[in-house]
Amino acid sequence: MSDGDQMIIWVASYPKSGNTLLRAILSSLLASEDGTFDNNKLSLIPNFPQIRFFEDLTDERTNIKEVSQFWIRAQDKINKNKKLRFLKTHNANSCINKNYFTNSENTIGAIYIVRDPRDVLISAAKHYDLTIKKTIELMFDEYAHTLPRKNFEHEMVTFLGSWSYNYNSWINMGHNTLLLKYEDLISDKEKEIFKIIKFINRFISLKINKKKIRNCIKTTSFKNMANKEEEGLFKENAISQNNEKIKFFNKGSSGAWQDILDNTLAQKIESKFKKEMKKLNYI
Repeated sequence: MSDGDQMIIWVASYPKSGNTLLRAILSSLLASEDGTFDNNKLSLIPNFPQIRFFEDLTDERTNIKEVSQFWIRAQDKINKNKKLRFLKTHNANSCINKNYFTNSENTIGAIYIVRDPRDVLISAAKHYDLTIKKTIELMFDEYAHTLPRKNFEHEMVTFLGSWSYNYNSWINMGHNTLLLKYEDLISDKEKEIFKIIKFINRFISLKINKKKIRNCIKTTSFKNMANKEEEGLFKENAISQNNEKIKFFNKGSSGAWQDILDNTLAQKIESKFKKEMKKLNYI
Protein backbone atom coordinates (compact mmCIF):
# COMPACT_ATOMS: atom_id res chain seq x y z
CA MET A 1 0.00 0.00 0.00
CA SER A 2 1.34 3.38 -0.98
CA ASP A 3 1.95 6.52 0.97
CA GLY A 4 -1.10 8.73 0.94
CA ASP A 5 -3.25 10.93 3.08
CA GLN A 6 -3.08 9.99 6.75
CA MET A 7 -6.58 8.58 6.66
CA ILE A 8 -8.50 5.35 7.16
CA ILE A 9 -10.75 3.61 4.65
CA TRP A 10 -13.11 1.33 6.53
CA VAL A 11 -14.06 -2.09 5.19
CA ALA A 12 -17.30 -2.29 7.12
CA SER A 13 -20.26 -4.64 7.41
CA TYR A 14 -22.65 -6.36 9.74
CA PRO A 15 -21.18 -9.79 10.64
CA LYS A 16 -21.50 -12.62 8.10
CA SER A 17 -22.19 -10.26 5.21
CA GLY A 18 -19.15 -10.95 3.01
CA ASN A 19 -16.46 -8.87 4.71
CA THR A 20 -13.89 -11.65 4.41
CA LEU A 21 -14.54 -12.04 0.68
CA LEU A 22 -14.22 -8.27 0.26
CA ARG A 23 -10.92 -8.20 2.18
CA ALA A 24 -9.64 -11.09 0.08
CA ILE A 25 -10.38 -9.11 -3.09
CA LEU A 26 -8.86 -5.93 -1.69
CA SER A 27 -5.69 -7.64 -0.49
CA SER A 28 -5.31 -9.33 -3.88
CA LEU A 29 -5.59 -5.99 -5.67
CA LEU A 30 -3.48 -4.00 -3.22
CA ALA A 31 -0.75 -6.37 -2.13
CA SER A 32 0.02 -8.77 -4.98
CA GLU A 33 1.70 -8.29 -8.31
CA ASP A 34 -0.54 -10.66 -10.26
CA GLY A 35 -3.79 -10.59 -8.26
CA THR A 36 -3.37 -14.03 -6.69
CA PHE A 37 -5.04 -14.24 -3.28
CA ASP A 38 -2.71 -15.06 -0.39
CA ASN A 39 -4.50 -15.93 2.84
CA ASN A 40 -1.69 -14.37 4.87
CA LYS A 41 -2.36 -10.99 3.24
CA LEU A 42 -5.76 -10.71 4.98
CA SER A 43 -3.81 -9.39 7.97
CA LEU A 44 -3.01 -6.27 5.94
CA ILE A 45 -6.60 -5.23 6.59
CA PRO A 46 -6.75 -5.76 10.37
CA ASN A 47 -9.83 -5.65 12.53
CA PHE A 48 -10.72 -2.56 14.56
CA PRO A 49 -11.13 -2.39 17.48
CA GLN A 50 -8.41 -4.73 18.69
CA ILE A 51 -6.00 -4.61 21.61
CA ARG A 52 -2.83 -3.55 19.80
CA PHE A 53 -4.40 -0.29 18.68
CA PHE A 54 -5.40 0.56 22.25
CA GLU A 55 -2.06 -0.06 23.96
CA ASP A 56 -1.26 2.71 26.47
CA LEU A 57 -4.89 3.85 26.24
CA THR A 58 -6.90 1.22 28.11
CA ASP A 59 -6.68 -2.39 29.24
CA GLU A 60 -10.47 -2.76 29.06
CA ARG A 61 -11.76 -5.28 26.50
CA THR A 62 -15.41 -5.92 27.33
CA ASN A 63 -16.97 -2.64 28.56
CA ILE A 64 -18.31 -0.78 25.51
CA LYS A 65 -18.68 2.52 27.39
CA GLU A 66 -15.05 2.39 28.46
CA VAL A 67 -13.68 1.27 25.09
CA SER A 68 -15.70 3.88 23.16
CA GLN A 69 -13.86 6.66 25.01
CA PHE A 70 -10.70 5.66 23.15
CA TRP A 71 -11.97 4.94 19.62
CA ILE A 72 -10.78 8.29 18.25
CA ARG A 73 -7.49 8.35 20.15
CA ALA A 74 -6.65 4.87 18.88
CA GLN A 75 -7.29 6.06 15.32
CA ASP A 76 -5.17 9.14 15.92
CA LYS A 77 -2.30 6.77 16.80
CA ILE A 78 -2.88 4.68 13.68
CA ASN A 79 -2.79 7.74 11.44
CA LYS A 80 0.54 8.97 12.79
CA ASN A 81 2.35 6.82 10.23
CA LYS A 82 0.94 9.03 7.45
CA LYS A 83 -0.20 6.13 5.30
CA LEU A 84 -3.56 5.27 3.85
CA ARG A 85 -4.89 2.35 5.89
CA PHE A 86 -7.70 -0.13 5.28
CA LEU A 87 -9.33 -1.36 8.47
CA LYS A 88 -12.04 -3.99 8.80
CA THR A 89 -14.86 -3.39 11.24
CA HIS A 90 -18.26 -4.73 12.22
CA ASN A 91 -18.70 -1.76 14.52
CA ALA A 92 -21.56 0.56 13.64
CA ASN A 93 -20.51 4.11 12.83
CA SER A 94 -22.09 5.11 16.10
CA CYS A 95 -21.86 7.44 19.06
CA ILE A 96 -21.86 6.22 22.66
CA ASN A 97 -21.95 8.74 25.51
CA LYS A 98 -20.84 11.45 23.06
CA ASN A 99 -17.94 9.28 21.91
CA TYR A 100 -18.00 8.95 18.12
CA PHE A 101 -16.66 5.82 16.45
CA THR A 102 -14.67 7.89 13.96
CA ASN A 103 -14.43 11.42 12.58
CA SER A 104 -13.42 13.35 9.47
CA GLU A 105 -9.89 13.86 10.80
CA ASN A 106 -9.29 10.09 10.75
CA THR A 107 -11.58 8.70 8.06
CA ILE A 108 -11.41 9.41 4.35
CA GLY A 109 -13.97 6.83 3.23
CA ALA A 110 -15.65 3.47 3.66
CA ILE A 111 -16.58 0.41 1.65
CA TYR A 112 -19.71 -1.14 3.13
CA ILE A 113 -20.86 -4.60 2.11
CA VAL A 114 -24.44 -5.57 2.83
CA ARG A 115 -26.21 -8.93 2.60
CA ASP A 116 -29.85 -10.03 2.67
CA PRO A 117 -30.63 -10.17 6.42
CA ARG A 118 -32.48 -13.47 5.96
CA ASP A 119 -29.23 -15.06 4.77
CA VAL A 120 -27.26 -13.19 7.44
CA LEU A 121 -29.53 -14.80 10.04
CA ILE A 122 -28.73 -18.33 8.86
CA SER A 123 -24.99 -17.69 8.60
CA ALA A 124 -24.70 -15.74 11.88
CA ALA A 125 -26.56 -18.42 13.85
CA LYS A 126 -23.94 -20.97 12.77
CA HIS A 127 -21.02 -18.60 13.27
CA TYR A 128 -22.00 -17.54 16.78
CA ASP A 129 -23.31 -21.00 17.73
CA LEU A 130 -26.72 -19.54 18.58
CA THR A 131 -30.30 -20.58 17.98
CA ILE A 132 -32.24 -18.84 15.21
CA LYS A 133 -34.39 -17.18 17.90
CA LYS A 134 -31.36 -15.77 19.75
CA THR A 135 -29.80 -14.59 16.49
CA ILE A 136 -32.96 -12.74 15.46
CA GLU A 137 -32.98 -11.03 18.86
CA LEU A 138 -29.37 -9.97 18.26
CA MET A 139 -30.13 -8.63 14.77
CA PHE A 140 -33.12 -6.65 16.05
CA ASP A 141 -31.32 -5.19 19.08
CA GLU A 142 -30.43 -1.51 18.60
CA TYR A 143 -27.83 -1.81 21.38
CA ALA A 144 -26.34 -5.18 20.39
CA HIS A 145 -22.65 -5.72 20.86
CA THR A 146 -20.33 -8.70 20.61
CA LEU A 147 -17.73 -9.65 23.20
CA PRO A 148 -14.25 -11.03 22.48
CA ARG A 149 -14.32 -14.71 21.53
CA LYS A 150 -12.33 -17.04 23.75
CA ASN A 151 -9.86 -18.05 21.03
CA PHE A 152 -9.29 -14.46 19.84
CA GLU A 153 -7.13 -12.79 22.46
CA HIS A 154 -6.71 -9.65 20.36
CA GLU A 155 -10.43 -8.86 20.14
CA MET A 156 -12.34 -6.14 21.97
CA VAL A 157 -16.03 -5.45 22.44
CA THR A 158 -17.71 -4.34 19.21
CA PHE A 159 -20.91 -2.30 19.05
CA LEU A 160 -23.05 -3.72 16.24
CA GLY A 161 -26.45 -2.14 16.75
CA SER A 162 -29.23 -3.85 14.83
CA TRP A 163 -28.75 -5.01 11.23
CA SER A 164 -30.54 -1.89 9.94
CA TYR A 165 -28.78 0.46 12.35
CA ASN A 166 -25.38 -0.87 11.30
CA TYR A 167 -26.24 -0.46 7.60
CA ASN A 168 -27.69 3.04 7.95
CA SER A 169 -24.87 4.29 10.16
CA TRP A 170 -22.35 3.71 7.37
CA ILE A 171 -24.27 4.53 4.21
CA ASN A 172 -25.37 7.83 5.75
CA MET A 173 -21.78 8.76 6.62
CA GLY A 174 -22.04 11.60 4.13
CA HIS A 175 -19.06 11.23 1.80
CA ASN A 176 -16.77 8.73 0.08
CA THR A 177 -18.85 5.62 0.77
CA LEU A 178 -19.01 2.71 -1.65
CA LEU A 179 -21.95 0.37 -1.08
CA LEU A 180 -21.59 -3.20 -2.31
CA LYS A 181 -24.07 -6.06 -2.12
CA TYR A 182 -22.78 -9.52 -1.29
CA GLU A 183 -25.18 -10.98 -3.83
CA ASP A 184 -23.61 -8.87 -6.61
CA LEU A 185 -20.11 -10.02 -5.63
CA ILE A 186 -21.32 -13.59 -6.03
CA SER A 187 -23.23 -13.12 -9.30
CA ASP A 188 -20.91 -10.68 -11.14
CA LYS A 189 -17.61 -10.37 -9.31
CA GLU A 190 -15.79 -8.74 -12.22
CA LYS A 191 -18.27 -5.85 -12.39
CA GLU A 192 -18.01 -5.27 -8.64
CA ILE A 193 -14.21 -5.43 -8.74
CA PHE A 194 -14.20 -2.58 -11.27
CA LYS A 195 -16.38 -0.57 -8.86
CA ILE A 196 -13.85 -1.24 -6.10
CA ILE A 197 -10.91 -0.25 -8.32
CA LYS A 198 -12.61 2.98 -9.37
CA PHE A 199 -13.27 3.84 -5.73
CA ILE A 200 -9.72 3.11 -4.55
CA ASN A 201 -8.22 5.07 -7.43
CA ARG A 202 -9.72 8.20 -5.89
CA PHE A 203 -7.09 7.87 -3.17
CA ILE A 204 -4.16 5.87 -4.56
CA SER A 205 -3.13 4.64 -7.98
CA LEU A 206 -3.63 0.89 -8.48
CA LYS A 207 -1.63 -1.03 -11.06
CA ILE A 208 -4.29 -3.13 -12.74
CA ASN A 209 -4.34 -5.35 -15.83
CA LYS A 210 -6.59 -8.11 -17.19
CA LYS A 211 -4.39 -10.88 -15.79
CA LYS A 212 -4.51 -9.40 -12.30
CA ILE A 213 -8.30 -9.16 -12.38
CA ARG A 214 -8.65 -12.72 -13.75
CA ASN A 215 -6.43 -14.09 -10.97
CA CYS A 216 -8.28 -12.09 -8.34
CA ILE A 217 -11.62 -13.52 -9.50
CA LYS A 218 -10.32 -17.09 -9.66
CA THR A 219 -8.39 -17.22 -6.39
CA THR A 220 -11.05 -15.47 -4.29
CA SER A 221 -13.72 -17.97 -5.34
CA PHE A 222 -15.70 -19.52 -2.51
CA LYS A 223 -14.34 -22.96 -3.40
CA ASN A 224 -10.71 -21.80 -3.24
CA MET A 225 -11.19 -20.03 0.09
CA ALA A 226 -13.08 -23.00 1.56
CA ASN A 227 -10.21 -25.25 0.46
CA LYS A 228 -7.75 -23.04 2.32
CA GLU A 229 -9.86 -23.46 5.43
CA GLU A 230 -9.82 -27.25 4.98
CA GLU A 231 -6.02 -27.09 4.69
CA GLY A 232 -5.85 -25.25 8.01
CA LEU A 233 -4.64 -22.01 6.44
CA PHE A 234 -7.60 -19.89 7.55
CA LYS A 235 -7.23 -18.44 11.05
CA GLU A 236 -10.54 -16.69 11.68
CA ASN A 237 -12.66 -19.60 12.85
CA ALA A 238 -14.75 -19.19 15.98
CA ILE A 239 -14.97 -21.84 18.70
CA SER A 240 -18.33 -23.35 19.65
CA GLN A 241 -19.73 -23.69 23.16
CA ASN A 242 -18.53 -27.31 23.00
CA ASN A 243 -14.99 -26.08 22.31
CA GLU A 244 -15.05 -27.18 18.68
CA LYS A 245 -13.90 -25.16 15.69
CA ILE A 246 -16.85 -23.69 13.76
CA LYS A 247 -16.60 -23.93 10.00
CA PHE A 248 -16.30 -20.39 8.58
CA PHE A 249 -17.09 -21.05 4.92
CA ASN A 250 -20.40 -22.91 4.65
CA LYS A 251 -22.20 -22.38 1.35
CA GLY A 252 -21.31 -18.87 0.24
CA SER A 253 -24.50 -18.65 -1.77
CA SER A 254 -27.39 -16.20 -1.72
CA GLY A 255 -30.99 -17.15 -1.06
CA ALA A 256 -30.16 -20.14 1.18
CA TRP A 257 -32.69 -18.82 3.70
CA GLN A 258 -35.53 -19.98 1.43
CA ASP A 259 -34.74 -23.63 2.21
CA ILE A 260 -34.31 -23.10 5.94
CA LEU A 261 -36.52 -20.31 7.31
CA ASP A 262 -40.23 -20.82 7.69
CA ASN A 263 -42.53 -18.09 6.40
CA THR A 264 -43.24 -16.68 9.86
CA LEU A 265 -39.57 -16.00 10.59
CA ALA A 266 -38.90 -14.62 7.11
CA GLN A 267 -41.89 -12.28 7.38
CA LYS A 268 -40.72 -11.14 10.80
CA ILE A 269 -37.41 -10.00 9.33
CA GLU A 270 -39.05 -8.47 6.26
CA SER A 271 -41.39 -6.48 8.49
CA LYS A 272 -38.63 -5.27 10.83
CA PHE A 273 -36.26 -4.22 8.03
CA LYS A 274 -38.88 -3.38 5.39
CA LYS A 275 -37.52 0.08 4.52
CA GLU A 276 -33.94 -1.06 4.01
CA MET A 277 -34.82 -4.33 2.26
CA LYS A 278 -37.03 -2.52 -0.24
CA LYS A 279 -34.30 0.02 -0.92
CA LEU A 280 -31.84 -2.81 -1.56
CA ASN A 281 -34.35 -4.78 -3.68
CA TYR A 282 -34.37 -7.74 -1.30
CA ILE A 283 -38.17 -7.57 -1.20
